[in-house]
Amino acid sequence: MRRILLPILALTLAAAACTGDATAVDPTTTSDGTTTTTTPAATTTTTTTTTTLPERPPGVVPAWTNGMPWGSVDGLVMFRGNPSRTYHGEGPVPRSPEVTWRFPDSAMCGNSPVGGQDKVWCGTGWTGQPVVWDRPDGTTEVIFGAYDKRIHFVDAATGARTRSDFAMGDIIKGSLSLDPDGYPLIYSGSRDPRFRIIALDRGEPTELWALDAASVNGMWNNDWDSNPVIVDDVMYVGGENSWFFAVKLNRSFDEAGQVTVDPQVLVEFPAFTDELVARVGRQQSIESSVAVFEQRVYFANSAGRVVGLDVSDVLDGVAPVVFDYWMGDDVDSTVVIDDEGMLYVSAQVDLATSRGSEVGQFAKLDPYTDGDPRIWGVDVPGSGGLSGGIWATPAIVGDVIFITTNPGRLLGIDRESGETIWSDDVGGGAWSSPVYVDDTLLVAVGCQGSPGLRAYDVLDPKRPLRLWDQPLETGCIESTPAVWKGQIFVGARDGFFYSFGEAR
Repeated sequence: MRRILLPILALTLAAAACTGDATAVDPTTTSDGTTTTTTPAATTTTTTTTTTLPERPPGVVPAWTNGMPWGSVDGLVMFRGNPSRTYHGEGPVPRSPEVTWRFPDSAMCGNSPVGGQDKVWCGTGWTGQPVVWDRPDGTTEVIFGAYDKRIHFVDAATGARTRSDFAMGDIIKGSLSLDPDGYPLIYSGSRDPRFRIIALDRGEPTELWALDAASVNGMWNNDWDSNPVIVDDVMYVGGENSWFFAVKLNRSFDEAGQVTVDPQVLVEFPAFTDELVARVGRQQSIESSVAVFEQRVYFANSAGRVVGLDVSDVLDGVAPVVFDYWMGDDVDSTVVIDDEGMLYVSAQVDLATSRGSEVGQFAKLDPYTDGDPRIWGVDVPGSGGLSGGIWATPAIVGDVIFITTNPGRLLGIDRESGETIWSDDVGGGAWSSPVYVDDTLLVAVGCQGSPGLRAYDVLDPKRPLRLWDQPLETGCIESTPAVWKGQIFVGARDGFFYSFGEAR
């Protein structure tokens, strides 16, 4: 039986935290011009923060999946690699990189409207990190969605197609997931507006099931940018329709040995509330990817709401709110969780509320405290004509957390104090997320800079050393790179997808 869960009444932090002003939001377009829906809001309420303390055995450190690969598949199976979004691939990272192949022969482009006007999109965009995995037949396969409205399957060694393309109904902006438990399935959303489960064990990729964004009364638009997490046969994913879903997959094989699914939607949860809509408007979409730690699932929306649900009883359709915090501005990047369960949350400067100024655009939150969860916050103001804030997802490197910003700085922030202890210029419009593998931090230079990749030695994360710059003359990189056993894979806005390897 499908159950719709409404948020519990939140606890109030302080009157000042609940009364921030807000700039009016256009209810018809997102920051990239996507047309919204106009269905009524659900009758829900929330205030600034709520939290429920977990029961933990004394002395137990909850180091679930932190920095580790996820599942039984040898590969990078999802955006940022695991449910806590802290695994970025396997080294080595090339020390003298060069382009080893480019895919395909002609640019991957597609038409998709913005604000009612036709627009041509090329290449891959935000977040766009590819899946890379070592198949049982010995082939290393790269899988990614692109702006030509197709999912592509490519041999990592040669750049040749390994399977037929799978056509979606519209452009693909986010990252897809490969089933982490070895089932021949991939999971991907599109702008068309369906989230699909696709089988890989037929003669060609075959759709088995789809979830339409219009299955609920959406608040914003019908895109699917969020990257799903699969844990214990349950898929967690958010939609730009402003709803979070938990879906029991019921994966199996039929008598012919082909994979099957029989999905059951367990939870439909609105990421918006009446109070938040009244405060900042209808911009309430979930563009960030879902993160999981222990028995908690976290997601954020473009109104700045960060929510944690207890999913210990999710198979019974029960997922109560255990954390609810308002950042005050648009959170599109993904929540990252450290080995103590602390949350690192990035926000844009978009809604321009006073609350956003108070919290900062990058914050560390303690979701287990019964007091103020904000441990520290960092301001990321606009610069050089670019708006402030962050689109990228951070990378944890020991005691330092690194993040690229829209104004074009790569920041190294002390995880304990919140002090910015190091920074470098990486070019404005840096939306690609930094990647940490093999004591190396890999970043894409921002689209307002000189396009390409850059690597830093972070053996001592408090004193990064620049290793190399690899230019890409024809197009900027919004997507997040994947590193796998000596190669770097990433798509660019010039319409092509690239492999970088060690120079011969």
